[in-house]
Amino acid sequence: MASQPTPDVSDADIERVIRRDFTPDQWSRASLLLDRYGSEAWHREIERVRLAALKLANGNLERLAREMENAVRDYRDTLGLAEYPGYLRRGGSGMGAAEEQQIIDADWQQYQQWLKA
Repeated sequence: MASQPTPDVSDADIERVIRRDFTPDQWSRASLLLDRYGSEAWHREIERVRLAALKLANGNLERLAREMENAVRDYRDTLGLAEYPGYLRRGGSGMGAAEEQQIIDADWQQYQQWLKA
């Protein structure tokens, strides 16, 4: 099985994406929605999950609220959909190593381009 890269993100990345994807009058609301994840001891990879939810929300506050609800239930779903969409669409199994790596590489490139935009 190929190794899937994971992003190393910071609060600065989150803040930059909020300001990029939302209007100034939405910034505080977006931040409050993101705070729904990270308050429990069992919450893992807080910055990464929050950034994944921002990616999935695509500048839509209602969608961000839904993504944060999903993350609280099971953060792995949020991460998978944001970081590995092609891999999940393909089913993640039943493919050769070369095809698997190609899909993983394409997902990683797409994520990196989104983050840098």
